[in-house]
Amino acid sequence: MLILGGTGWLGRAVAEAAVAAGHDLTCLARGAEVARGASSVRADRDRDDALAGVAGSRWDAVVDVATQPGHVRRAVRDLEAAAERYLYISSCNAYASLADPGIDESAELNAPLEADELASLDDYGAAKVACEQAVLAGFGAARTVVVRPALIGGPGDPTGRSSYWPLRFAQPSNPEGRVLVPGAVADDAGPAVVSEQPTSLIDVRDLAAWILHLIDSAGSGIFNAAGEPIPMREHVRLARRVAGHDGRMVPAAPAGLLAHGVAQWSGPRSLPLWIEEAEARGINQLSNARARAAGLRLRPLAETLADTLAWGVQQRIDIANGAGLRDDEERELLALAETGAL
Repeated sequence: MLILGGTGWLGRAVAEAAVAAGHDLTCLARGAEVARGASSVRADRDRDDALAGVAGSRWDAVVDVATQPGHVRRAVRDLEAAAERYLYISSCNAYASLADPGIDESAELNAPLEADELASLDDYGAAKVACEQAVLAGFGAARTVVVRPALIGGPGDPTGRSSYWPLRFAQPSNPEGRVLVPGAVADDAGPAVVSEQPTSLIDVRDLAAWILHLIDSAGSGIFNAAGEPIPMREHVRLARRVAGHDGRMVPAAPAGLLAHGVAQWSGPRSLPLWIEEAEARGINQLSNARARAAGLRLRPLAETLADTLAWGVQQRIDIANGAGLRDDEERELLALAETGAL
């Protein structure tokens, strides 16, 4: 097996699982350390001849996590005659709309990016479509697997989206142990409960194991890779349980959160996973029926959250590790909520 990459979060998870399963694995990367037990080929995929060191070998499978269309186009050009099948890890952002629940693999896609490089992150979905199309054009449908993940979470999450809630409940920002959570749409009496908006998360370890299953079974096709949708209320309840939190949750009305600069979904000063915008709610409700029929197995969310909490504590990960509210930001907002200003 050849992994083009294998040193990032998902790529490394696939590489470690492949080595553990006894695959003869090679990782082609710029130079970062690869999984123990894998061979390493150093290459810069910005170069036209980047794959010269692996194109002369025979590969049962290639796994590619690239985003730049030029990288994938050159890989397909150089590896089509050398590899039996090509598994490309795309994204649910390939879909033209993420507004509707139950989006399946037949939904309309973005127009593919014609350029070889992204000009901005606004081109991300279009770039993923261009990469998918390059693989399908070169390898054909019978030799291609395309995986479109939704939100990936679990130990090692570099985005901070899946670690924020268990870490926040384990380490409140205030002596009283209060934790700010997104509330339901407010009425005259204010929000009384945690938001019912859907969330969904697939554990990186489950995704990696399933990718290997697809390779081992010589499968082909296009698949969403997503966890089961559950309400935000249930997600934070599980995070609170695994953290052993017994303080008070303070729900804040969506309008108040947005008015005070709290971001949705991800990033600084956010409440991760929370989405109010109707045009984006489908990202947490993708259909995973085809993936489940092809062998995807999902562990309980509580297990993912508990393991993510243990990793975060062991590694001393900042609670707002790329996403979430810093302690001072949460205390500021809690004070506003207590006075009815939020």
